[in-house]
Parts: sequence; C-alpha cells; structure tokens
Amino acid sequence: MNQKAGKKKIILTALWIIVLLVAAVVIFHNNPLEDPDTARLKKMSGCLLLGAGAVLFTVFYDKITVLPLELYQNRRLIWRLAKNDFRKRYAGSYLGTVWAMVPPIVTVLMYWFVFDRIFGSGPQRTAGGLDVPYVLFLTAGLVPWFFFSDAVPGGMTSLLEYNYLVKKVVFKVSVLPIIKITAAMFVHVGFTAVLLLIAVFYGYTPTVYTLQLLYYTFCEYVFILGLTYATCSVVVFFRDLQQIVGIILQVGIWATPILWNLHTMPDRVKTLVKINPMTYIVEGYRMSVYGNEWFWEHFYSSTYFWLITALIFVISSLIFKRLKPMFADVM
Repeated sequence: MNQKAGKKKIILTALWIIVLLVAAVVIFHNNPLEDPDTARLKKMSGCLLLGAGAVLFTVFYDKITVLPLELYQNRRLIWRLAKNDFRKRYAGSYLGTVWAMVPPIVTVLMYWFVFDRIFGSGPQRTAGGLDVPYVLFLTAGLVPWFFFSDAVPGGMTSLLEYNYLVKKVVFKVSVLPIIKITAAMFVHVGFTAVLLLIAVFYGYTPTVYTLQLLYYTFCEYVFILGLTYATCSVVVFFRDLQQIVGIILQVGIWATPILWNLHTMPDRVKTLVKINPMTYIVEGYRMSVYGNEWFWEHFYSSTYFWLITALIFVISSLIFKRLKPMFADVM
C-alpha cells in the first residue's frame, strides 16, 4: 500500500512540474506576428485549461488511472480481438478485406468530381503559398475524417454489439471500445497508403515531415478513445444517442476544413473553426503530406488540442467507471 502511495506521489509531483513548465512556456511564448489581444486570450485560456486538467487529475487520480492500467494489462487481448473484429466484417465475401478500401476511395472520387470537375475548385493555396491539386488536398482531409467517422460509431456501440461479453463477470469490459477503434485503424492505415501514393503521383514524395503522420494518427486515436468511453457508456441507457451522433458526424464534415480551405476564410471564422479539435488533425495531415512545417511550430494549436483531449479522456473515464456496474443489468 505504501509502495502504491509512493508511486502516486511521484506521478503527481512529475505531473505538476510538467504543468508548471508548460504554463511557463505558454506565458513567455511570443509570436511577433500575432495580435497582442488574441495572444493574451490564448495564454489565459491555456493556463486555465492546464490548471483545471491538473487539479481534476489530482483529485480523481485513483479513478482515472484504472482505465489506462486495464488497457495496458490487456494489450495482447485487445490486439487479438481487434484483428478478429476486422476480419469478421468482411467474412464470406469474395474480395474480403479489400472491400474496406472501396467506400473511402469511391467517396473521394465523388467529391473530387463534384467540387473539382463540376464546380471547378481547382488547386488550393496553402498558408505557405503552395498550390496543391484539389484531389490531394481533399484526400488528405478525408483520410483522418474517415477514421473518425468509422471509429466513433463503432466504439460507441461496442458494448451493445458484444453484450454477451458485458454480462460475463470476469471479462474486462473496458477493452471493448478500444477493440473497435483498433479495428478501424487497419482501414485507416490502408487509406493513408493510398494518400501517399496520390501525393507521389502529383510529385510530392515523402519527406522527413511525412513522419508526422504517426504523431497525428496517435493524436486522433487518443481523441477518439476519450470520446468513445463516454458515448459507449451513455448509449447503453440512452439508445437515441446513436442517431444524435450520426447527425453530428453529418454536420461535422462541413464544420471541419475538409472540403474547403481554412486559409481562405475570414479570421473570425477561422478562429471559430479551430475550436474543433478535428481541425488540428486534418490540417496536421496536410502539413505532413505536402507541407514543410513541424507540429511544434503551431504551439498554441498543439497545446489546445492536448488539453482538450486530456480533459475529455478524464471526464469519459469517470463516466465509464461510474456507469460500468450497471451495464449488465440494462443489457
């Protein structure tokens, strides 16, 4: 018990040291090209979010760390079940898992034909003044969105789909949502490969910046995981949430700069759109494929994304832990 308490003290001490260091960087970070009032607002918001997140983690440490620990201890089981779940989707079909790539590719071709060929969107100008072919611009935005729109509903309904496992006392229910997210990751990896092939076709060969795709994929994975543990818990008691999330996803593709260029929008609209965490992911994928910027060059955007993601994950963990004992009774 003393060993556990000592470990907890070390972790919390390290956390507060990191929070204070990050807060110091936020306060003293200066961008001479940025509006002083906007910069001041970002600094205040960042420090408030940092403090709120650290306090929340400290107060609910014992409850919050249960979920990550369970996932780590069952990592081999998660990997095995995720592969089985992916194969099960296409079992019995002649082309098997090849069908996983067909809907995304057809969707890209449809959007490209409508917006590029019919409406004549043409090349898109990046913040750095680079003109990018619309099909590449579009695909780089759709790749992370397809992962998001596949993994979120899948993870949300995971407890309902595997209800026979939920009723087993000895089974770790917490692994079910991450199984669906990992299964969706297999399709995402294949579609990312298609994106890189399209980039090469248009002359954008992989560079050292392309390695950032791993970072942004990890960002999206953790963000989806946080959302999923809240939605999968609530949907057990409120089934209408499935339809609500479906509508939100329909609106979300237009509220995220996927089909349109963020850099051509007015500054007020641009600031509003950046509140959406998926904007950070989508723009990050584009920077990784044809841009020449590192993620740490967008300091405030990166800080904001991780603070929001951490808060969502903490709140979702608490919701999941609170409702978990009642899952089997409702199923």
